[in-house]
Amino acid sequence: MKILLLTVTAGYGHHATAKALADLFGEKGAETKIIDVYEYISKMIQKALAKGYLLSSKYTPELYRLFYDKTTKNKDKLNKMNVVKLVNTLGAFKFEHFVDDFEPDAIVCTHVLAAHLVSQMKQRNMVTAPSIGIATDYCIHPYWEDVLHMDGLVTASELITHTAVKRGIPEERILPFGIPIHPKFNRNISREEACEQLGLAPERSTSLVRSGSMGYGNSTKIVKQITELGIDFQILAVCGNNKRTYNRLCAFQEEYQGGCRINVMGVADNVEVLMSASDCIITKPGGLTVSESIAKGLPMILIHPIPGQEERNVEFLMNNGIASRVTKTFPLDDALYHLFHSPVRLRTVHETIRAIGHPDAAERLVDYVMELVYKREQAALPEQIAETAAKTEENPAAGE
Repeated sequence: MKILLLTVTAGYGHHATAKALADLFGEKGAETKIIDVYEYISKMIQKALAKGYLLSSKYTPELYRLFYDKTTKNKDKLNKMNVVKLVNTLGAFKFEHFVDDFEPDAIVCTHVLAAHLVSQMKQRNMVTAPSIGIATDYCIHPYWEDVLHMDGLVTASELITHTAVKRGIPEERILPFGIPIHPKFNRNISREEACEQLGLAPERSTSLVRSGSMGYGNSTKIVKQITELGIDFQILAVCGNNKRTYNRLCAFQEEYQGGCRINVMGVADNVEVLMSASDCIITKPGGLTVSESIAKGLPMILIHPIPGQEERNVEFLMNNGIASRVTKTFPLDDALYHLFHSPVRLRTVHETIRAIGHPDAAERLVDYVMELVYKREQAALPEQIAETAAKTEENPAAGE
C-alpha cells in the first residue's frame, strides 16, 4: 500500500503532522512519501509562501489578521480563491506526473492549499485515489469550504462540526478524529518516571516554556516573570532553533541566584517526557502544540497567538475551559497564580482535557485510511475477476 502525504511549508505543524502519520503508516507496512507540493511545482512559489507567511504574521500581524478575517467573511468564493486556483491549476499538470509515477493508494493533505490542489485534480479525474484533508487548528480555515472534491476532512474536535457545516462543508465528509500527533504523546509516562529521566524533583512545581517554531515572543522575559512569582518552580525552557533566545536564556540562567531551577534547551526530541514532568505549559497556541499538550493532560497558559487561526485556537480553548491567555491586563504572574492557587479550577481543566482530547487521532486516521483503501480494493476485485475471465474466454491460452 502506498500513501502520499502532501504538505506546504508554512509554520512547523503541517510538516510535523505529515511526519507523524508517515511513521505510523510505515509501522503498519505502508510505503509513504512526504512532498511539499509547492516545492515540487515551483521552489520560487514555495519560498515566497513560507517567507510571506512568516513576515506577515510576525511583523505585520494586523494586516495578516485583516486578511484572515476578510477571507473568512467573504462569501464570494471566486474572488477569494482566484490566486490559489490559478497557481494550483497551472501546477496540477506538473504534479500529475509525480502522482502517476508514485501511484498512491491514498492521499492525505496536511495543509489546505495542498488539499485544494488535490481537489482540483480529482475534479478533472487526474487523481482517483481516496483523498483526505486535515485541518491542523481548532477552527476551519477559510479555504477549506472551497475544497469540494476530497473524500473527507479531519477536524480537531466534534465541537467544530457545527461551525464546519455552517461554512458549507457536508457533515458526512467531516471526520472529527482530532489533530494527528506523534503516537509517543499517547504513551503514558508517570510524573515520577519523567522527572527521573530529566533529573528533576517530582515534588516541586514545574513549568514548561515552549517557543514557537518561528521565534515569536520573548522567552527570556517569560522565564524572568516566572522566577519573580515567589514559587520555587522548576522551569524547562525549550527554545527550538532560536539561537538568539537560547543564548539569552543561558546568560540569564548563569546570573540568576534565586530559588527556581532553570533548564534551558534548544531543539528537544523528548517533548513528551518534558510534558509528563510538568504541571503546566506556557506556549504559543499552534494547533500541533495544543494537541500534544491536550494528549498529555497539560493545562495551558497561552501567549503570543498568531492572528487568524491561532487566535481561533485561543477562543476554542478558553471557551471550553482548557487554557488561560496572557494579556496586558492579565499578565503571566496572574495566570500562574490563578492556576496554582485554585485546586477546583485545576481539577476542572484536567477533566475537560480528558473529555475533549483525542490523543489517538493519528492511529484513528491511519486505520481509517487503510480500511478505505482495503474496501476500495475489495470493491474493484469482482470487476478485475470478470475482466480476467473475459480475456481468458477470448484467448483460452492466456489463462494457462
